[in-house]
Amino acid sequence: MLPWITLDTAKIPDAGVAGGEGELRLKQRGQEFSIMLGTNELMNSRLSGSEEALANLGCVRIAGRARPDVLIGGLGMGFTLRAALAALGADARVTVAELVPAVVAWARGPMAGLFAGSLEDPRVTIREADVGRVMGERAASFDAILLDVDNGPEGLTAEANDSLYSTAGLGMARAALRPGGVFAVWSAAPDAAFAKRLKGVGFSVEEVRVRANRGRSGTRHVIWLAVKGGGGDAPLPRSR
Repeated sequence: MLPWITLDTAKIPDAGVAGGEGELRLKQRGQEFSIMLGTNELMNSRLSGSEEALANLGCVRIAGRARPDVLIGGLGMGFTLRAALAALGADARVTVAELVPAVVAWARGPMAGLFAGSLEDPRVTIREADVGRVMGERAASFDAILLDVDNGPEGLTAEANDSLYSTAGLGMARAALRPGGVFAVWSAAPDAAFAKRLKGVGFSVEEVRVRANRGRSGTRHVIWLAVKGGGGDAPLPRSR
């Protein structure tokens, strides 16, 4: 078996880390990539199913809207971005907020093959900024916010990410959405308290379990679909 090779490391801005040293490592083994924090694997290029589901489940809720405006929190390995672009029309706008500049550099460099030209899509804008800052700049602007930051509500990287999942952070996300907009959140595991907070700030909520590897077996991740009222909300799509 081919050995893992560390291609690069990157410090996490303002990192306060539980169980890690605040440094991301990009590793490669053959055609496989991994992003690690300490002993925790945050992303692997073989496991894209739940990140793609985040985009697909979020975008189906805004199908038919003219010129939809979508915000993606976290660039990662680009699976959510690519799935969103495939699901959206030519008139869409997609902003990706990525806190760690090196992740953007990796996407344009060693992992460019995974991104398959998606960063050059004219619909895409990359912001090297905290997604909370981007949400705070634009009230009632987004049709969908797709959040794939850290490990979900139980984060591993920057302590600043915790604020995104707090009551105040969720209220900010709701304020950034247009009526009927969807806030879709990826998580490695269920979190009943987080679902309660979503409902507490006024979202209607569904929790969907999806496979990490697109198949019928293996690890399941969680996606919350939280809809802002006021737009004649239709029933949420049901999980299979």
